[in-house]
Amino acid sequence: MHTLTPPSASATPSGQVALAHMGVIRVVGDDAASFLQGQLTQDVSSLGLSEARLAAFCNAKGRMQASFIVFKRGQDEILMVCSRDILAATLKRLSMFVMRAKAKLSDASEDFRLHGLVGDAVTRQGGDTPRAWSKTDTDSTGASIVVLPSVDGIARALWCAPAGTPPPALPAIELSQWQWLSVRSGIAMITQPIFEAFVPQMLNYESVGGVSFKKGCYPGQEVVARSQFRGTLKRRAYVVHASAPLSVGQEVFHSADAEQPCGLVASAAAAPQGGFDAIVSIQTAAASYGGLTAVSASGPALELLPLPYPLLEDL
Repeated sequence: MHTLTPPSASATPSGQVALAHMGVIRVVGDDAASFLQGQLTQDVSSLGLSEARLAAFCNAKGRMQASFIVFKRGQDEILMVCSRDILAATLKRLSMFVMRAKAKLSDASEDFRLHGLVGDAVTRQGGDTPRAWSKTDTDSTGASIVVLPSVDGIARALWCAPAGTPPPALPAIELSQWQWLSVRSGIAMITQPIFEAFVPQMLNYESVGGVSFKKGCYPGQEVVARSQFRGTLKRRAYVVHASAPLSVGQEVFHSADAEQPCGLVASAAAAPQGGFDAIVSIQTAAASYGGLTAVSASGPALELLPLPYPLLEDL
């Protein structure tokens, strides 16, 4: 087990950073919530105005095509924040299912600006509660602040405001800092290199509130449910550290089999202490013993770090 000293709130910069790599899909109309209810892994119909949720959009085989931070700006307006590199294709796929629903989908990335908040910047901007996935709307700017899961006591939030709104009057931090904290949260968002690579449980989405097993059908729902309740899941997400650079989509190997990869890197970022941290989705058997490497059997060694949350099966 890797023994890097965990970051502390005092040692981590407090501030904000523009999230230009993220975009926004807007869904408006009387049927906005009910339409998304039939498409996403999350229960959108019960989503309140003071909360946000993690959700995935899967294909018929249960493989994740996109993941989102979902929240309402009004009763008939829902925003879905996702990686820009999959936004256009995701919007096209979702739009194919609208049919007669009173819901209009659009790329609203230019209508909003997105920033990440770290440390006491979260409360300074109006994120009044530390509860993850809570949402606060500020009257002065029209911004929505979504509190994300903290990392080693370090608060994080997504700030989303109409285009033209001045950015938060806070010190700027490096995007690499935000990306590293995102990795350490153990929650990987879908990007193009891992498009359709995983069912939600392979990224632990059922353990971080990204899947509702009580809602109705959605594409891939039977596969996702079967993975959960029939014990067929053999891959999980883990946080790892390496001394060499890692990148999304790289294969992971196990010392017991130098020829066949046992997983993929789902998210990666440079670590402030040196080296790289990453979220990898690998076979559970490979995580229990032996050595892990990236790229090839002779590639950089991967050291397992503790997950910041319990897995659902362990509850």
